[in-house]
Amino acid sequence: MILRRTLLATPALLPAAALAQGLSPSALPPSALPPVAQDDSTAPGWRRATLIRWGDRVTFDAPPFDPARLDAEGAGTQFGWDARIAALVVPPPAADGVRRAVLAVAHPTVNPAVAFPGGVDQPEVASRMQGASLLNLEQQGGRWIIVDGGFQARRLTAANLCSTSGPGAEILGGAVRGLLAPTGGAATPWGTLLLTEGDPSPWAGRLPDFGRGEAYGWVVELDALDPQSIPVKQTALGRFPKADAAAAASRDGRAVVFLAEQGAGGYLFRFVSEGPAAPGALALGTLSAARMQGGRLTWLALPQAAYANPPEAARQAGATAMDRPQGLDWDARGNRLLACGDFGALSLTPDGGDPAADSMAVGRLGGQGMGRLGSVSADPRGRVLLGGLGEGVVGANAQPLWLTEGGRANAIYGAPRAADVGGAVASPDGGTIFAAVRRPGAEQGSSFNRPATRWPEFAAGQPPRSAIIALTRG
Repeated sequence: MILRRTLLATPALLPAAALAQGLSPSALPPSALPPVAQDDSTAPGWRRATLIRWGDRVTFDAPPFDPARLDAEGAGTQFGWDARIAALVVPPPAADGVRRAVLAVAHPTVNPAVAFPGGVDQPEVASRMQGASLLNLEQQGGRWIIVDGGFQARRLTAANLCSTSGPGAEILGGAVRGLLAPTGGAATPWGTLLLTEGDPSPWAGRLPDFGRGEAYGWVVELDALDPQSIPVKQTALGRFPKADAAAAASRDGRAVVFLAEQGAGGYLFRFVSEGPAAPGALALGTLSAARMQGGRLTWLALPQAAYANPPEAARQAGATAMDRPQGLDWDARGNRLLACGDFGALSLTPDGGDPAADSMAVGRLGGQGMGRLGSVSADPRGRVLLGGLGEGVVGANAQPLWLTEGGRANAIYGAPRAADVGGAVASPDGGTIFAAVRRPGAEQGSSFNRPATRWPEFAAGQPPRSAIIALTRG
């Protein structure tokens, strides 16, 4: 059962200042962008191109987008309503020398009030508008583009059949239907893609196959480069609402996965496989929870049965409840785990540079004044991308995407009205930044017919649309 916990008492929720006690943050404040308006904004010297929007074609058989006449079959082939970048999967170099990648995008939510005409919920259609999109990227003429109907392009929704693995597989019956409420993910060193399922409770009573929800709340693993790959729900990593994941390989070659629990008072978890890092390695291993104290993080091993309710096991073990953890990433260049949330951003450096080490040093990341953060990602050049969270109120500070370099956090992009940045990832050469713009115009009181903005098209009759954008200098 997914543990649904109320907000813990304030002393149990550790902000960044307490987690990194005695460690000095950057003395340089983050640079600012113009206040929120109907449109988005870019910092001087940067330009933005829109790559794909809600309703655009993902698979070759997708119909043209008609927001007034949505149906389940079409929605299951089009880019989803919400957007959060999960990972960039880079294939081996091709014989033709063309640079390629697969961008995995999670579609966590659907808000019926602004997604459907009249605000009338259409659960079956909504279940296909959520899930995940895998997009083929290709570099042509120095620009990264989405390959229309690419070979690996696919949609994952509540209709997909998934297999199961690990200690909970027998209970689930070996196969379950649906990817539900995915929030993030990671590309693994052993060549797979992880997608994290968040809180499925908003779908209870709306989907005929929901039951008691045991099929949801897991980590889903698949081969993003194989369009026929069947997603696997890896039960050994535990069932709970997840915010994000990060993956690494230990010094002795085992698979390591870090997980953040969604919500206030969430915990940080780590799974270390028993065998070497390879497809199938996540079926058996040890799950641990993080305790933070005095600038140090210690991993507390949990009982084998903890997979059924890791948050409760973490509480009993004395792990540290965090102030709403959100984003995770493993910085392979810096040999450190990056984490962010309402507590700001942290740099967690394992002893000996080994992600499977029992202890980590806790440091601050970025400058003051960033507020709530929803995503974090390290790029090939050693820079860090941080995405802001908020409601995008007109006249207030924009919900920005920051790029840290030279000891300074530079705001390079500001989301439009009512939107925030749903994560970002750099291209393999670091020259392009792919970012998600989440739920523009979906502020309180807005509707399908009267949205707060019609970004990015600003066309009469066209609703606002979540999108993936490409940011480049020039």
